[in-house]
Amino acid sequence: HLKKLEAAGLVTSQKEQYYTVYALKEGALKQTIESFLQSEAKEKSVEEQREEEYRRKVLDNFFVYGKLKSLPVQHKKKRIVLEELAKMFQPGRRYTEKEVNILIADVNEDFCTIRRELICERLLERDHGVYWRAETEKASVPKKKEAGER
Repeated sequence: HLKKLEAAGLVTSQKEQYYTVYALKEGALKQTIESFLQSEAKEKSVEEQREEEYRRKVLDNFFVYGKLKSLPVQHKKKRIVLEELAKMFQPGRRYTEKEVNILIADVNEDFCTIRRELICERLLERDHGVYWRAETEKASVPKKKEAGER
């Protein structure tokens, strides 16, 4: 381990007769917390950029002229495609099943499968034939009509 620390520039070594004596390099560990956090922020930025590039690549592979060619089999890619499709639904707005089908059919003819996948991935919620985008209304569920209400 000391050899690795020496290779990293954190310690120095000196031969003394039969022994090797290691000493801590004082300047090496004086990295401030601020500079550490800055390097961590840069790493996050690079990671976010990679994720965005991957997302764009997946969307470019599965969408042609705004139409979905097919639903990906791999879960990670499918989730990206479904998240993109969920953007078609306005937050806070309620949709009938027919409206949902029409919106999805504009992108892909297999609206039943896509609607089901959006529900399974919890990107859309539904209750008694009424659908809404889940991101904005996870906690609220539409009220059920009381007997005699229209």
